Amino acid sequence: MTTTQHPTNPVVLQTNRWPAVSAVAVGTFLLVTAEQLPIGLLSAVGPALQVSEGTAGAMVTGASIVAALAAPVIPLIIGRLDRRVLLVVLMGLMTAANAISAVAPNFGILLLSRVLVGIAIGGFWAVAAGLAVRLVTEKAVPKATALIFGGVGAANVLGVSLGTALGEFAGWRIAFAALSILALVVSLVLAAILPPLVATQPVGLRQLADQLRNPGARAGILATFLLVTGHFAAYTFVGPILQQLSGIDAAFVGPLLLGFGAAGIVGNFLAGAALARALHRAVLGIATSLTVLVLVYPLLGHGPIGAVILLIGWGLFFGGVSVSLQTWMITAAPKAVEAASALWVAVFNLAIGLGALTGGAVVDAVSLPAVLVFAGVLLALATLAVWSGRGPLASAAKTRDSHPTTLP
Repeated sequence: MTTTQHPTNPVVLQTNRWPAVSAVAVGTFLLVTAEQLPIGLLSAVGPALQVSEGTAGAMVTGASIVAALAAPVIPLIIGRLDRRVLLVVLMGLMTAANAISAVAPNFGILLLSRVLVGIAIGGFWAVAAGLAVRLVTEKAVPKATALIFGGVGAANVLGVSLGTALGEFAGWRIAFAALSILALVVSLVLAAILPPLVATQPVGLRQLADQLRNPGARAGILATFLLVTGHFAAYTFVGPILQQLSGIDAAFVGPLLLGFGAAGIVGNFLAGAALARALHRAVLGIATSLTVLVLVYPLLGHGPIGAVILLIGWGLFFGGVSVSLQTWMITAAPKAVEAASALWVAVFNLAIGLGALTGGAVVDAVSLPAVLVFAGVLLALATLAVWSGRGPLASAAKTRDSHPTTLP
């Protein structure tokens, strides 16, 4: 491989550390699986611990809220700590948390274990989101970022479904125990494969605040908030939408969602390739396509054929959201990748919860078609935010290429 100088690393990188990138991707896969696994286990956990399914749902929302809070806080408190040590410790926390979940005698203890899961998710994701720039050469950053975020899509397709199947076959406690064992294995692999990742420029409150004054980063954060909120406002109710609006039998909803997730994995890697050529154009295309797909669903999704086509397209383009917006943040804030990533992860997780909350309010107050229109409006606003960020993003990219900076 030819020698390449990294945009955020003055050290010349001669090799790409793909095993390390793959290990981080497996870590994100496990974290997202852990975050969403309770969705498939609610009907089993509720009766076992004598709580309603609605109450049991706090296992998911609680972890997401804690993750949103942990994402900016953990980088603040760790200073110059070796990020390799941090990732290993957080995966160890994931190991302990799921072990507690597996043996929890009551719902209170189980909920406490989910708080620990949220801390691990927020801290790990905040660091891992910008880790590609530390492990590969400049030209390989989009591909490496796509691989890391490929763990997210794979978790939605395989992790949650396999975990749910295991829970149904062997019991929900076994599902959590299996997750704990896998987390332990991943923590050992991370310790063995990751190189030292000591921060020369630790994250501080000023760095976090600076991202809100950075026009490019601010546009990326706003676009993330609107896009993710809009997506989850509608996608949270995709099951009822497919059944009630599109006339699809309940037995086919699961396979269709599997298809949605598979399309998302494809979209993740297609976006990674497109970002290397034209970042702003790729992000704008993703946001615009999602807007159109969601807005036309009430018109063209009344039959099974139209619904399936629109759903797969929806999954394909949403699959590129994480990698594209994270690459946007890396480009917009090359001198503060970790700070920008921390804010981005916090906003992303908050938007998930807010999307489900506002979507539910619209469904209850109006109708299922109305939530698609509501989501489409938010996605249109996200498209405008992306469009407005073209100039600041181009300026940041030029500055990055002209003045390499220190490691985050």
